[in-house]
Amino acid sequence: MGDGTHRIALTIAGSDSGGGAGIQADLKTFAAFGCFGTSVVTAITAQNTLGVRAIHAVPVDIVAAQLAALAEDLPPEACKSGMLATREIVEKVASVIATSGWSRYVLDPVMVSTSRDTLLADDAVDAMRALLLPLAACVTPNLDEAERLTGFAVHDPDAMVRAGRALLDLGAHAVLIKGGHLKSDILVDILVTADTVQRYTRRRVATNATHGTGCTLSAAITAAMANGQQLHDAVPVAIEYVQAAMRAAPGLGRGQGPLWHGVEVDQGSSS
Repeated sequence: MGDGTHRIALTIAGSDSGGGAGIQADLKTFAAFGCFGTSVVTAITAQNTLGVRAIHAVPVDIVAAQLAALAEDLPPEACKSGMLATREIVEKVASVIATSGWSRYVLDPVMVSTSRDTLLADDAVDAMRALLLPLAACVTPNLDEAERLTGFAVHDPDAMVRAGRALLDLGAHAVLIKGGHLKSDILVDILVTADTVQRYTRRRVATNATHGTGCTLSAAITAAMANGQQLHDAVPVAIEYVQAAMRAAPGLGRGQGPLWHGVEVDQGSSS
C-alpha cells in the first residue's frame, strides 16, 4: 500500500465545483498531511460559496467501477465517505468497504450543505444507518446529522453525549459529534467511544469561512489514521488543522467562504 512514506488515503464523496468542500477539500487535506489522495466521485455538484445550483448523482455502476479500480491497484491505508447522494450508492459503498476489509473508515454522514441544500436522499438515511455505521471506525455528524440519525433533538453537550452513545449502539466504533452549530462562543466537539467520552473545547473562530469544515475535519482524521495514528491521537490533530485552516481562510467568494488547506500540519508522533 505505497512506498512506506506516502500513504494512500481515499475519499468517496461528491465533487464541489467551488473547490471548498467535497473531494476537492479532501484531496487538499490529504496532501497537507503528506498522503497520496485517491477519489471515488459519487456526485457532481454545481456550487460556489453562495449555494448549490445543481446535483448530478453518478450512476452506481460508475461508482462501483471506481471502487473496484482502487481496490485492485491502489488500496487505501484509510478512507472516508462524504456525500453519497442516493441509497444505491450507499449500498454499493458499504458492500465494497466490507468486502475489501477497509477498517480505517471514517463516515462523514453528509446530508445538508453549509448553505442548507439537501445532499442525501431521504431513503438513503436508513441505509446509511443500517449499512455504513457498523463499518465506521469513526462517524463525524454535526448536530443536525446526529439528530437525524438518532431521532432525538441534539442541542447541547449532554445531548451530544447521548447521541454518541446511541450511534455506538447502532454499531459505530466511535462517534465524534461536532459542536459547530452550538449557540455559544465556546464550542465543544465530543468523541464518544465504548470506554471514554473526550471533550475538545475551543473558542468559535469569528469568520464566515465555514464552507467545507466538516469535509476537511473527516479528511484530516482519515489522513492522520492513514499515517499510522490511532483515533484518539488523530482527532485533536484534525480539529487543530481545521481551526488553523479557518484562521488562514483566503477570503474568497461572497458567501460561506472556503478554508485555506495549505496550512502547516503538526501531526505529532505516529506509529
